Amino acid sequence: MREERLINSLREHRARLGLTQEQLAALVGVTRKSINTVETGRFVPSTLLALKLARALGVPVETLFQLEG
Repeated sequence: MREERLINSLREHRARLGLTQEQLAALVGVTRKSINTVETGRFVPSTLLALKLARALGVPVETLFQLEG
C-alpha cells in the first residue's frame, strides 16, 4: 500500500497576497520558522494551525492542504 502524505500550497497562496513568512506568522501567532517548516513539508500543522492559515489567506483549508498518494 502506498503511503499518503500531506502536501500544501501555502507558499503560493502567501506569495499571491504579497506576505512574507514573518507577516503570515504574526497573523496566525507562530514563528517564521514554523511557517517555513510547514511550507517545505517538514512539519504537518495541527488542525487549529491549518484552519488559522486558511483563514488568514482567505481560502478553504482544502485549498491549502491535500493528501498525495
